[in-house]
Amino acid sequence: MRAVVIEKFGVPPTVRDDVPAPACPDDGVVLRVSATGVCRSDWHAWQGHDADVMLPRVPGHELAGVVVTVGPGVRRWAVGDAVTVPFVCACGSCAACLAGEQQVCERQRQPGFTDDGSYAELVALHHADANLVRLPEGMSPVIAAGLGCRFATAYRALTVHGRVGEGDWVAVHGCGGVGLSAVMIAVAGGAQVVATDVDPAAREAALALGATVVVDASTDPVAAIRSVTAGGAHVSIDALGSTATATASILSLRRRGRHVQVGLLLGPDAAAALPMGRVIAWELELYGSHGMAAHEYPAMLARIAAGALDPSRLVGRTIGLDEAPAALAALGTGTGGPGMTVIAP
Repeated sequence: MRAVVIEKFGVPPTVRDDVPAPACPDDGVVLRVSATGVCRSDWHAWQGHDADVMLPRVPGHELAGVVVTVGPGVRRWAVGDAVTVPFVCACGSCAACLAGEQQVCERQRQPGFTDDGSYAELVALHHADANLVRLPEGMSPVIAAGLGCRFATAYRALTVHGRVGEGDWVAVHGCGGVGLSAVMIAVAGGAQVVATDVDPAAREAALALGATVVVDASTDPVAAIRSVTAGGAHVSIDALGSTATATASILSLRRRGRHVQVGLLLGPDAAAALPMGRVIAWELELYGSHGMAAHEYPAMLARIAAGALDPSRLVGRTIGLDEAPAALAALGTGTGGPGMTVIAP
């Protein structure tokens, strides 16, 4: 099959025509990939920031596709089913899974990280009965591809951890795919949003999605947010993942506010020094948010079907596999343009 392959960390990956097609796991499926998102987490994998990534590796973890092979242990899925999947493929049987918290499964597998991913014509997925999500009739795979990581992660971060309510101020730090998703979801929940980014085009995209105010993150975002919100945001989300944005997110909260860390803190930011004195004195709540389990998708999909959320507005451009290496590299330079880039193999 054709696939993008990372041979060495930090060295541009190559598109190859001779990659062996994946074997179907006994408890899993093989999908023909219809679309797959280009996510900053893929960039971290390529840079060698994730210890679980062994080379060579096909990247890609945000995907939609059609089942072409079904393992003998699978009961709920058949050839021809159009599906997506959370980026955490949970085992379904560990203590976390049995408690309904598959997004932190103790034996999780992740396409593009622990296993070959979806920058390819075919991808194998484990534990299909616990992880696959049927696509609603008529949903474009290009739109569905972004649901498995950025959109679903932002949805759960704001609804479960942030507990965003009508009239709340929500600060969004970083207006890439997950940040713009957060803007849309917060606005749909009745919140007022102040969004920050260094890129003027990203800030314009946030305004178009309903942000009340946008702030140039290269200035003093904390002071601007505290001024706009009359004392600080009720909820703040670091959608980029750096020591600077995580710190700014915490410091831009009002007393008893809630910070949600979605952007990965890896590489030089893995041991970020955060303002814990403020956390204690103001009784702030800090959460990590790691995707969303398959069983939680129906509520999100229902809101999409009802028109309350429109993830099609988040897709910036669609490309082919040959353009994927350059799109991956652009995530490290901020030159990829606003919105999500989606690969249609």
